Amino acid sequence: MKKIALLISILCLFIIVLSCKKEETKALAALETTIPTEAITKPEAFKPSKEFNDYWYAGEAEISSYKLEQSRYGEIRNGSAVLVFVTEPFLPKKQVKADYSNPSNINVLKLNRTKNFVTGIYPYSIMQSTFFPIENNQHAIKVSSSVQEWCGHAFTQLNNREQFEIDAHSYFESEADTNFKLDKALLENEIWTQLRIDPKSLPVGDIAIIPSLEYIQLNHKPIKPYKAFSELKNYTYTINYTNLNRKLTINFNPEFPHDILSWEESINGNSTKASKLKTIKSAYWSKKNIRDQVLRKTLLLE
Repeated sequence: MKKIALLISILCLFIIVLSCKKEETKALAALETTIPTEAITKPEAFKPSKEFNDYWYAGEAEISSYKLEQSRYGEIRNGSAVLVFVTEPFLPKKQVKADYSNPSNINVLKLNRTKNFVTGIYPYSIMQSTFFPIENNQHAIKVSSSVQEWCGHAFTQLNNREQFEIDAHSYFESEADTNFKLDKALLENEIWTQLRIDPKSLPVGDIAIIPSLEYIQLNHKPIKPYKAFSELKNYTYTINYTNLNRKLTINFNPEFPHDILSWEESINGNSTKASKLKTIKSAYWSKKNIRDQVLRKTLLLE
């Protein structure tokens, strides 16, 4: 009798567990149907207007020069900055500019952002490149930054694959050569290109964001997301980093093509400022003869 009772108890327990499992499956199914579509899919892709296509796909780059007041080693250095925006076909797998037409190509808005200034006897040259999808529904596909000065040079590249893949090289012993992966997060570098595509899409409020690679290199900070508060107000976009004592402010044109008028970066009370001098549209890659140097005068770079 005891064995029969034990078998009956086990059978009842099995039925209860099976019933609970069925209820759990139903509950999960119900939960999945309540998740908004946008939460499990990519955001809707940006749809370029005719005005956008006419401006950005005319076979020219937009080149803007800026008067630079760069804070370095506690003093202000006068110099120049240039923003070069241009659309390009991009190979997402190789993560390079496509040489030929290919069905797998995607359109990106590329920004090459340069700075040149002198500290005492020796010069600084800084360049950052960002490749951001025109669809504006994912992070930049690739970002790189290089800093050259007489002590040496540093180079960092971020590739957007399953995770962010970081490859960094520096002449400083404490940094040297590093290669690691990082969970995806907002990138300060991509903000500049996202703004040009659709400023209303910029993230606002409390965010976690990876600072510009230039800032990380010049200030020897770890590459990782930092807490910040961002705000879009009166055609000014601001990122205030909570724990870095750093604030970035970008002022842009309210009218299309939303060109960047000026920016200011404040670090521990020291401010770097850039104000626009001139903008031209040019297929600059074909302007390589001596006679083309007049365009540098047009940009007030000479």
